[in-house]
Amino acid sequence: MNHPLFDLTGKVALVTGATHGLGMAMAKGLASAGATLVINGVSSQEKIDKALKEYKAAGFNAHGYKFDVTDEAQAEAAVKRIEDEVGPIDILVNNAGIIRRVPLLEMPLEEWELVIKTDLTGVFTMSRPVVRRMIARGGGKVINICSMMSELGRNSVGAYAAAKGGLKMLTRNMATEWAKDNVQVNGIGPGYFATSQTAPIRVEGNPFNDFIINRTPAGKWGDPDDLAGATIFLSSPASNFITGQIVYVDGGILATIGKPTNEA
Repeated sequence: MNHPLFDLTGKVALVTGATHGLGMAMAKGLASAGATLVINGVSSQEKIDKALKEYKAAGFNAHGYKFDVTDEAQAEAAVKRIEDEVGPIDILVNNAGIIRRVPLLEMPLEEWELVIKTDLTGVFTMSRPVVRRMIARGGGKVINICSMMSELGRNSVGAYAAAKGGLKMLTRNMATEWAKDNVQVNGIGPGYFATSQTAPIRVEGNPFNDFIINRTPAGKWGDPDDLAGATIFLSSPASNFITGQIVYVDGGILATIGKPTNEA
């Protein structure tokens, strides 16, 4: 039985980009606390259907919709359809995003604009139709998925860092404008996690693998399941007086300047 402060039974949670990876881990966390899941994808219906099969195999009530979060008309139509077919959206997790690893002097303008549009503007276009309905019903929860790059720079990810830094401030401004309407808006900033995408570099002797383990006080990559607690907390009544905050789930990276590579 879920503790009442963390019980999401009867709630509908829309998690964008939750067909795989960290989005799926967060969505499973919400479902484990009782939420009905709605996931979104944009690349293919086949990918959405594959993800739904995994959710349902775990015993979760899940629904999937294909649409582009950066297209205002598609987002509005999708939200209306979801609320008609599944129910009012109580929780929105803005997780959909992309990254392009190209040095700034070499990045084509269209690539820069695509990252900003997806990772920052997409949160704006996705949130508004959901939050308008939340306000009309008396409240809701919004979680924006930020990043270590909301705080730190790194070579070759300038567009992504600009978008995620902007998303941190968009989160605070959303919180400022909507707090009086009982809509809490917070962010989660994942550190470095062991996913299928990072598997090729998570091998002993790989310089980036060694760097992350050395840079993280916990001394390891995060397990995607480690994101479930923060996601449930920020979606639940336990966080009703918390808004405008970014919770970094990073094993301590932002707490320290790091250590020399030869230090145990």
